[in-house]
Amino acid sequence: MDGTSFPGPAHVDSEGAAAPGASPQDEVAVERMLEALLFAAAEPLGLADLRRRLPGGADVEAGLAALAARYQARGVRLVEVAGRWRFQTADDLAFLMTEERTEPRRLSRAAQETLAIVAYHQPVTRAEIEAIRGVQASRGTLDLLLEIGFVRPRGRRRTPGRPVTYATTDAFLEHFGLASLADLPGAAEMKAAGLLDLDLPPDFAVPDPATVVSDDLPLDEDTPVEFHTDFIGEQEP
Repeated sequence: MDGTSFPGPAHVDSEGAAAPGASPQDEVAVERMLEALLFAAAEPLGLADLRRRLPGGADVEAGLAALAARYQARGVRLVEVAGRWRFQTADDLAFLMTEERTEPRRLSRAAQETLAIVAYHQPVTRAEIEAIRGVQASRGTLDLLLEIGFVRPRGRRRTPGRPVTYATTDAFLEHFGLASLADLPGAAEMKAAGLLDLDLPPDFAVPDPATVVSDDLPLDEDTPVEFHTDFIGEQEP
């Protein structure tokens, strides 16, 4: 492999083991070959794998021991795992291989539709969201939007039961790269993106939440936010 010759027949006994008179250069050569094999291997290699690849008479065990000792204080070490050998990162340097990142939570179709309704119709109650979507919302959909911070309770509607109204947050604007609610896509942009049917009524208009003036009652901070109707177990498409 590297041009280094191994002992001839005079240096190998009848069983193929290296003779005691083998030179130190031969041991170094075995160590180098083991290093090359283990470095390039996609998975740990056992003694049988290594012996099959090395010239006959190579002392694999001694080569592995010498190689492990040489790498003992290095950034990578030679270790035996379940009878097989491999190079791996030193334990005290494992922190260098760790990367922490936040994976954005993927919103379901129901959550996306609910968020769009809140964005364009805010402040809006849960019942109004359901009326616009045409389907009863499951308990978890709005809870999810509240949990990730895209939606917040805004106030209470001046109607019987004082239902909670919801609006979007600054986190919603930041996530979608909007300076304000006035930057939400209009009808023309939504048509171009294929989000609206081209055959719309002539009087159709996308609501402009930036111009909405609400007369909601202030939300009592001491009152826990609860949905005025509980649809536990309802399923959404």
